[in-house]
Amino acid sequence: MLNRIHRRILTAVVALSVIATAVPVRAGDGLTLSPVLNAKLDRLYLTAYDETIQRHALAQRDGTTYVSTGDIEAEWLRDASATVRPYIGLSRHDGDVARTLRGVVARQAKYILLDPYANAFSKNYRVVERKFEVDSLLYPVWFASDYYKETGDRSIFTPEVRRAFDRVLATMRVEQRHPRRSRYRHPQLANNGRGSAVRYTGMVWTAFRPSDDPVRYHYNIPVNMFASVVMRDLTKVARDVWHDERMARNAWGLSVEIQRGIEQYGTLELAPFGRIYAYEVDGRGHANVMDDANIPSLLSIPYFGYLPRTNSLYLATRRFALSERNPYFFRGKYAQGIGSPHTPHGYVWPLALCVQALTASDDKEVDQLFSWIAVSDVGDHRLHESFNSDWPESYTREDFAWPNALYAELVLTRRGQTYAQR
Repeated sequence: MLNRIHRRILTAVVALSVIATAVPVRAGDGLTLSPVLNAKLDRLYLTAYDETIQRHALAQRDGTTYVSTGDIEAEWLRDASATVRPYIGLSRHDGDVARTLRGVVARQAKYILLDPYANAFSKNYRVVERKFEVDSLLYPVWFASDYYKETGDRSIFTPEVRRAFDRVLATMRVEQRHPRRSRYRHPQLANNGRGSAVRYTGMVWTAFRPSDDPVRYHYNIPVNMFASVVMRDLTKVARDVWHDERMARNAWGLSVEIQRGIEQYGTLELAPFGRIYAYEVDGRGHANVMDDANIPSLLSIPYFGYLPRTNSLYLATRRFALSERNPYFFRGKYAQGIGSPHTPHGYVWPLALCVQALTASDDKEVDQLFSWIAVSDVGDHRLHESFNSDWPESYTREDFAWPNALYAELVLTRRGQTYAQR
């Protein structure tokens, strides 16, 4: 099986190398100008690409695919979707991979119907965590839409998937008006689990960030940007596949309402950057000015397609996120990048380094990012959750599938795989 996967990888890389792309490819298909660094990056890529689908995506007796997050025995909807995303292109030519990805969509629909407010589930369909994260509902829709756009395979959109996506829409509509309509409570939130006060904005209320940490203010701006994009994707699926104009109008209307809320309530002036996006707001005048490594993030705005990387408001926000004004940007002896309150001070996340490379316009910046990614490899040829920017041998999470999958996506993108570009 291992040799077969290696052959598929090499075949895919050869095929992708002939596709025209706006992203320049280094001489000899190297990721950087350094042959020594390229060798290390290639080894990291082969390990990441092999392990992600071999160890984390497991076929189940019910015909679905369970995707473990790694060293925690559970499936996070967000992590699972992101973990299998790099294989969408390969699935067009490989029936086994296509079957695996179809199984991911099928299982996630079952999870959503079990509890749309849960973010993590067990292999035997039990809720592991009930932290309401809007992005957890969005990632399965995003993945299914991207798979469909790339492959044209409509078979994933079963009646059960349709019911699940209806449940996603209904839940988001409830959480637009959380104080009046929602029954969701969590002990980590203020006000006896209801959360702190918010004003209606058109955006969708969330309890936890993509890092699984509780929010400070309940309208997370990058998450709502992601929601606006994904609802437009769902609009197209509803029209093209299900011919459901009611669902399409509902999804499109929600996307527009969210976008209006973001642009009305989600920006502020911050010297010396000018107007930037906040990370969280409450619609009552309060804003949390930061960025976090987990995706959706402010840094990742072009990655998921809300704005192009050349947009002036994004560029100002990016300069802020990659500066010391962001309380979770760390600069150390061996690397610099965005971390998270979820991990120790000074620890940089490879997720953020990959996103920075995916959204960069300067080859020199990308070369530097690849060198920092390489230095985080302490010999196991894996990317971890985070690492100490002054001492990379100190890291969190031995086995974490998501950053390895995103690194594989970064490599494929640099080598010309166009589906990952937005």
